[in-house]
Amino acid sequence: MADSRVRALQLVDTEFTADTVEWCPLDGCQRLLACGTYQLCRPEDLPAGPEEQGGLDLDQPQVRLGCLYLYSFNEDSSATPLVEVQRRDTSAILDMKWCHIPVGGHALLGVANASGSIELLRLVESEKSSYILQPISSLTVEEQCLSLSLDWSTGKSGRVSDQPLKIISSDSKGQLHLLMVDEAGSGLQRVASWQAHHFEAWIAAFNYWQTEVVYSGGDDGLLKVWDTRTSGTSVFTSKRHSMGVCSIQSNPHKEHVLATGSYDEHILLWDTRNMTQPFADRPVQGGVWRLKWHPVHHYLLLAACMHSGFKILNCQRAVEEQQEVTVLVSHVLPNSLVYGADWSSFLQHTQSRHCPFPPCDTGTRMADKKVPGVVPSAPSFERRVDTEDPSRSRCQQHIASKMCDLDLYSEEDCDIHLLATCSFYDHVLHLWKWEVS
Repeated sequence: MADSRVRALQLVDTEFTADTVEWCPLDGCQRLLACGTYQLCRPEDLPAGPEEQGGLDLDQPQVRLGCLYLYSFNEDSSATPLVEVQRRDTSAILDMKWCHIPVGGHALLGVANASGSIELLRLVESEKSSYILQPISSLTVEEQCLSLSLDWSTGKSGRVSDQPLKIISSDSKGQLHLLMVDEAGSGLQRVASWQAHHFEAWIAAFNYWQTEVVYSGGDDGLLKVWDTRTSGTSVFTSKRHSMGVCSIQSNPHKEHVLATGSYDEHILLWDTRNMTQPFADRPVQGGVWRLKWHPVHHYLLLAACMHSGFKILNCQRAVEEQQEVTVLVSHVLPNSLVYGADWSSFLQHTQSRHCPFPPCDTGTRMADKKVPGVVPSAPSFERRVDTEDPSRSRCQQHIASKMCDLDLYSEEDCDIHLLATCSFYDHVLHLWKWEVS
């Protein structure tokens, strides 16, 4: 088995508790990292520091505050490679995702917040030759509830030119909301909303290969499959997870492969053609809040496992031979709950050495390419803590290959990956280097 090591490159204090982190996937923008925070405060605590316990006191009104940070990765700085370029006070942020393709010539970030809204922000050039996120559209999907998650329909590395650009979101009342985004990226329109779960719908995600199909996971412990052409009736329901289902992601490289995670501390892999039983079951000793497939390598899966830190899994033998999932990295962070985790695409586009893992066989994401289909809940943050070429981004820029200061390249035959995690309690954003030789 290949040797590997993980090293922390930087720790950033996010002030409020951090729960979501997302690297921009677009060419020329992969050095940009967004981080969202969530804090539950009493009015009398404002504008003082964050509420330490995060407990829910029903006798007091609650204020959910957040901040959206934008960082730029600077490979020439070994001490502080992540440089803050923007911070924006918001309602508490529960989830956010970059659209996988440029829209109207810009990168778009979707944000699910505690005001029950989905907000779109556009990445634009600032006067200082940097970039900032500019709000362009917001839609309240439900009053007096929390928007808990969102996903774009563009996850696979191609999209039929006339395929609608869609977002699926979930909320704390157990509902799902299907939204349409206009091709200019300036407007959100509700297509449908329906009751999906009896309690919180923690997660909603598209089947990237067949975007009429969406998946949802709820605090009722159910994993559900929906055909959005007949919204309101699930086409399949699984009770295989024994606790709340809080993470789902379709594999963008391999059709029919779906990963789910739960408070029951298990990651399950499914063949979407037959979901009677998962074909792999991996215990990870922590509730699985987020799952992210690697942007280049078919079978690498990153998991944010709350009190069990983060883990990197190799799912190749499970997918190809129905064998067990292998844990390549297990990194526990004391006194914290890891809620957010994401891979960076930056180094994957700047290094050309041999890699010990199979790469995906699809090219750069393009807009017009034909495709073939025990931590608490409730919300856990509160109860117990919780005229241009459309295929090109306007932030297209030169990708420097100089990585000497961070020792991100070596002369050995190895593969370098950048990833980021963020966590509760310690309100820290971590930048990591994973080296595999």
